[in-house]
Amino acid sequence: MSSASNPYAIETRGLTKVFGNKQVLTGLDLRVTAGQVFALLGPNGAGKTTLINILSTLLPPDAGRASIAGFDVVRERAKVKTAISLTGQYAAVDEILTGRENLIMMCRLSGLSRSQARDRSDQLLVQFDLVDAAARSVKGYSGGMRRRLDLALGLISIPSVIFLDEPTTGLDTRSRQELWAVIATLTEVGATVFLTTQYLEEADHLADRVAVINNGSVVAEGSPRELKAQVGTDVLELRDGDDRLINEVGTDGTVRGLQQVLADLDADDRRLRVSVRRPSLDDVFLQLTGQRTDSGDHDERDAA
Repeated sequence: MSSASNPYAIETRGLTKVFGNKQVLTGLDLRVTAGQVFALLGPNGAGKTTLINILSTLLPPDAGRASIAGFDVVRERAKVKTAISLTGQYAAVDEILTGRENLIMMCRLSGLSRSQARDRSDQLLVQFDLVDAAARSVKGYSGGMRRRLDLALGLISIPSVIFLDEPTTGLDTRSRQELWAVIATLTEVGATVFLTTQYLEEADHLADRVAVINNGSVVAEGSPRELKAQVGTDVLELRDGDDRLINEVGTDGTVRGLQQVLADLDADDRRLRVSVRRPSLDDVFLQLTGQRTDSGDHDERDAA
C-alpha cells in the first residue's frame, strides 16, 4: 500500500475496530478510485463514522490496514493529514467573524502570506457563492451558507481526498440542493470526495460509486444504476384503502413477472391498490440491510 504503487485514493484491507464488546468494523475491504465522488451508505451504528475517523487519522484501527493517497493512516499519519480535508455534520466556523475573515484567518494559519490569503479567500468566496455575504458576521448566515463556508475552509489548499460526513444533515431542501451543486464541482480540481449520507437521493444524485455497509462490512458496491438493477426493473407497491404501504416487491418489469408477484402476495382485500414504480437506492438499502434510512446518525460507540 505504498504511495508509489497504489492506484487508489482510498484503500482498506481487513479493517477492524472494536468498542467494548461491540465489533463495529469487521474486516472491512474498500477501494476508491481517484477523482470520484464515492458515497458510503449504512444504517445507524453500521460503522460509517468510525471508518471516516480511522481514514482521517482521528482513530487507530485495531487490525487491518488503510491508506489515503498511498500513505498508511497509522505509519504515515502526518502525510495523510496533509492529503485530506474533513467536513463533519456541523459547521465549524467562528460566528463572530465575517465569512471573509474566517477564510483569511484559516489561510494565514495554513502558511499563506497576507496577499495570498486575500487572493485565496476571494477565490473561495466566488466558488462557494458567498461573495454577497463575505462582509457579514457568520452568526447571521443560514445553515446552508455556514455549511458552504465550512467546506470552503477545508479547501484552502486542494486536498487529495475530501471527507464529507453527512454534510447536509439538518439543511432544508433548497440549502441541500445548493450544497450538492458545490460538491459536484469538487472532483473538477482533481480531488476525490468520500461522502457519507442518510439521504439516498443525495447519493443517487452525486455519487459515481456507492458502497453499502452493514454490520461493519461492505455488503454491496457499484454505481447507483448497478445497485438499483439488483432490486429489479420495477417495484410493485401494495397499499390499503388509506393509502398506507402494505408491501413492496421488486419485479423484472414483465407482465408475467407482475402476475407472479401478485399471485405470491395472495391479497384478497378488495380495498388494496397496486402501483408500479422504478426502483430507488432506498429499495437497495432496504433489501441489503432490512432497514429504511432516517435523517440522523449516532456514534457507533453509543450502540455498543
